[in-house]
Amino acid sequence: MRKVNTNQIQEDTWTSPKGRFCGASKGLSEALGRKAASTDLRERHPFDVEITRIPPGATPYPYHSHSAQWEFYHVISGFGTVRDAQGVTPIAAGDAFVFEPGEPHQMTNTGTEDLLVYVIADNPIGESCHYPDSGKWAVRSPERRLIRSEKLDYYDGEE
Repeated sequence: MRKVNTNQIQEDTWTSPKGRFCGASKGLSEALGRKAASTDLRERHPFDVEITRIPPGATPYPYHSHSAQWEFYHVISGFGTVRDAQGVTPIAAGDAFVFEPGEPHQMTNTGTEDLLVYVIADNPIGESCHYPDSGKWAVRSPERRLIRSEKLDYYDGEE
């Protein structure tokens, strides 16, 4: 059995260059030995678990969707909103929700205390992300690259 105590896991924080996005997380799966870059499923683990902490008024990530990844969220404490294709929905402690591949989403803390959320994702190999607000893509083949491009015909540049 592998065991960790979440109170002893170091929190990783981030802030975008202009400060629009910020948050923090504790990578439970990594603390339990997950090797994210591995293609060996025993090292990679079949899912990834983290505790995300979003400060009051903050949004941790741009609005995005995943090509193949499922994400499950369970709100531990605090209040916020989730933006998705249907609009904006309030969230609070006890709420649980899931996004399947292709569903854009984004969380924001609208409360006065930290918003704490368990996030469980299956992190499939070959995953890519789309950012509808900026029209860019994140691809991992083999390293993560952010790109923008125009729509092309499948055979463009091939014949």
